[in-house]
Amino acid sequence: MVTKAVAKPWQVASSLATGTVFRNVVNMPRFIHALVAVLAGNAAYFLLMPHLPPSARHQPLRLDVGLVVDFCFCLAVFGVVKMFANKPSNDS
Repeated sequence: MVTKAVAKPWQVASSLATGTVFRNVVNMPRFIHALVAVLAGNAAYFLLMPHLPPSARHQPLRLDVGLVVDFCFCLAVFGVVKMFANKPSNDS
């Protein structure tokens, strides 16, 4: 018989006290980079969408080429964000 492990209240309190719950804080910069890329990429896409060819414009509630173009905008912004985030500073 297989049973699922359920966290007991004392286990939750212990993990809060030792800080193991906040172990994923190191992933915060990665999350911020992705968030900036998605927001800036979508903003750029929707600002430029009226100037794109009709086939590259996204139609709501459809899977179309516009989604791929939007994804490419976000991916390009993500690359730029990562390039500047990994650039060593010249503070010497």
